[in-house]
Formats: sequence, structure tokens, C-alpha cells
Amino acid sequence: MRLRQRLPLGLTFGAIALLHAALAALLAVALAHWLQDWAAVLLAILIVAPGLVYHVYRVLAPMRSLFRALAGTVASYRDGDFSFGLSWAGGGELGELVAAHNALGDALREQRLALMQRELLLDTMVQNTPVAMVLIDPGERVVYANVAARKLLGDGRRLEGHAFAALLEGMPEPVREAFERGDGIFTVGEADQEEIFHLLRRRFRLNGRRHELILLRQLTAELRRQEVQTWKKVIRVISHELNNSLAPIASLAHSGSELLRRGQLERLPTALATIEERARHLEGFIRDYARFAKLPAPRREAVEWPQFIAQLREQVPFRYEGPAEGLARFDVAQVEQCLINLLKNAHESGSPPEDVVLALRRGGDAWRIDVLDRGSGMNDAVLANALLPFYSTKRHGTGLGLALAREITEAHGGRIALLNRAGGGLCVTLVLPD
Repeated sequence: MRLRQRLPLGLTFGAIALLHAALAALLAVALAHWLQDWAAVLLAILIVAPGLVYHVYRVLAPMRSLFRALAGTVASYRDGDFSFGLSWAGGGELGELVAAHNALGDALREQRLALMQRELLLDTMVQNTPVAMVLIDPGERVVYANVAARKLLGDGRRLEGHAFAALLEGMPEPVREAFERGDGIFTVGEADQEEIFHLLRRRFRLNGRRHELILLRQLTAELRRQEVQTWKKVIRVISHELNNSLAPIASLAHSGSELLRRGQLERLPTALATIEERARHLEGFIRDYARFAKLPAPRREAVEWPQFIAQLREQVPFRYEGPAEGLARFDVAQVEQCLINLLKNAHESGSPPEDVVLALRRGGDAWRIDVLDRGSGMNDAVLANALLPFYSTKRHGTGLGLALAREITEAHGGRIALLNRAGGGLCVTLVLPD
């Protein structure tokens, strides 16, 4: 928007108007002197006034035009249109005002462009993520759904404006049950057609109104890959243990037959004892795997802590720190096996026996159990993998002790954590809710 400055021309007209007014005034005075009448003065005013009004209007016209242009661009900014600018040929305070106004327009235009680019990038990322995302308003209607959500819940159709409950009615029963339960993993289909999903629901306020964000992530391919890797690891571990036991057994059986053939019976008991030891080790190894694979659901019962601690001390030594009384509810056999494994690990860590501690304390609606030692602790890599099944740093370890402890704790609705202690040693924490 361009404006022409007409102030110099206006000043010229103003000077002419003033000259015109002066001549008219002189004429009025002369007439008044001649007529000696007030009518002459009135006549002079009537002659001068139109010229003054006209020339003042001409002088102020450029400024009025500028102010109208400023008001128009401000209205455009309010409507989100930043494509306007002003041009003013003169300087002075009006020139500074126009320059500041144009600078404001440039800044708003750049900010708007940057915001649009960020919104476009964010929308592109959200639309192309494999996680199905659905935003629901307080009226339980869909206000946003990305491409993955449309494919999963609407066969590719747009979901905006639809009632979410109506969309769920057309979904398989496992999906509806999963939404009734809340966050978690669920499966759809059977056998080879089974699909695994993770559901996450979060509520928040948007523009002062409660909304809900639903995230559905398909885990089938990822879990299948992890399952294959786990089976490969299981096969490697089992093969390793079987070879470590069967190879000596086969060799010693052959040696025993040779000793028997040669009549060297005095060395035969040693060979048979070694065969027995390796066979029992293999039996224990298979039994541990079977226990881990067939862990039943916990059978909770009321347990007095003093009695449970005393029973635990009969199987493995430790120093107890905690209350003298208390009542909890858990599966005695499972939790006992879990703590036995942890306490044995503490003794095998290189810790002095007197520094192996079981600490118990109440926290909210749960019991916290800490198994402490002053051994060598764990490095970061071991800490990150210690709770995984079949992971072990011991030469003859099965990698199931900590994994079994985790399985038992989580089956009780609790959690387990490992942390290196200041000054050396390890702290294994179990949290068992009531």
C-alpha cells in the first residue's frame, strides 16, 4: 500500500488561504469602516471561512489517508493476514511510525511462517508414525486421528467427528475389553493370525476442557523378533549346559568300561562319583528351567514377618534389619524362593557373610525388602541385563535367579530394582504391595 506525501503542496495552498483570509479581513475592515455596521464583519467571516476550511482539509488529507492505512493494516494483522505494508516518502515522526509499523509486520510474517513450518513438520511426523493416535473431546467424539488410527479403527476412513464409542462397537471383542481395562497389552486373533497391541490412555486439559489421548501400538513384529532371539539364546544355553555335562559323562562312562575290562576296580568309584555329580547338576539345571517356565499364579495368604524371617534364616544366613512384627499377604513359597536366590547371590558376590543384610520396612501400602551386600557390585552393562532370562556372568550360572525373582515380584503386582551401593556392594530392592 503506497501513499504520496502532499504536505509541501498543502503548505502552498495554506499560504494562499492565509493571504486570501488577510485580504478578506482588510476588505471587511474597510467595509465596516465605510458602513459602520456589524454586518460587514459577518460578511468578511463568510468570505474567509470556506477558503480556510478547504485549504485545511487539503493540508490534513495525506495524514488522514495514512491513519486510515494504518488502521486497515492493523485490522489485517488481527485477521492473520501479514502481507500488507506501507510506503511513506517523507521523514520525521510519521516516517518513524511507518517504519516501525512495517518492521512489526515483517516480524509477525516471519513468526507466522516459522509456526506454519513447525506445524507442518509436526503434522507430517504424527501422520506417518506407526503408532495409532486418537484425540477425543469431552463429548467423547474424535477430534483428531492420524493415518495409523484410520487404518486400525476405520478401514482408512476419516474418524474426525465420529463418536468413539460407536467406533469401538465395530471392533473385535478383545479390543473392547482392553479399553474397558485400561492401559496394557492385549492380543487380537488366534494362532498365526494373532496380533499383539499395547494400549495407552492419557487424560489432560486442552483450552480448559478435558480431552483424552489414546495411543495404540502394534507390537507383533517386535515381540516376534524378541521371541526368536530369546529362543535362540535358550537353545544356546541349554546346548552349552548339556554339552558340559554329557561330554564328561560319556567320557567317564567309556573310561569306567575300560577300567572294568582291565580289572582296575579301585579307580571305578571315582569315575562313577563324577558321573553322578554331573548328572545331578544336569538334573538341577533342567528343574530350574522347568520351574521358571511353569511358575503358577501366586496364592496369597496372611504371613507374619517374624515367622517368615525365622524360616528363611534356617536356609541361608543373613543379618536382619526391620520391625519385630508385621503382617503381609503373599505366596510364601514363591517369595521364599525369590529371597533365597537373592541372598545366595549376595553371599557369592564376595561379600563378607556378616555384611549380607535383609532390610524390611513399611512404605505406604506396600512392603519394601532390600537385600544388601558388600561384594563387587555390577557394572553398567550387567545392571542393564541382569534381570533378563538366561543372562549370567557366572561360569556355571543359568541366568534364571534374578529373572525368577523378577517374575515372582511382578506376579504379586510389585517391582524389583538393582542399584550399586556407595562404598561397594549391591542393593536389590523388592516392593510387594498389600
